[in-house]
Amino acid sequence: QVQLVESGGGLVQAGDPLRLSCAASGRTFSSYVMAWFRQASGKEREFVGFIVQSGGRTYYADSVKGRFTISIDNAKNTVYLQMDRLRPEDTAVYLCAAGRIAVTSYRVYNYWGQGTQVTVSS
Repeated sequence: QVQLVESGGGLVQAGDPLRLSCAASGRTFSSYVMAWFRQASGKEREFVGFIVQSGGRTYYADSVKGRFTISIDNAKNTVYLQMDRLRPEDTAVYLCAAGRIAVTSYRVYNYWGQGTQVTVSS
């Protein structure tokens, strides 16, 4: 069992940076693939990126590649999503997820946080 709590969302201007955090609890946290998804109002949940804790491999959606970075602080059981050069189209609820397989489909992930709202004004 893994519990996830996101934080760090807010209202920013286009071009600004923002860092989201996902605090995880559970003894088997280190064995999970950690991913970020986002869901804009009226749209389907969209893959942002994931990190494979064993080895640190990361993978990102084309829409965020080069602007977003996922990292982990194992001592704090926390996953971060550093978002740079934000755009209005990045506006969404951002959700942290944990799963056993490194894939881009949200249907495969077992555990989810409640989400944090990110709004980017133009």
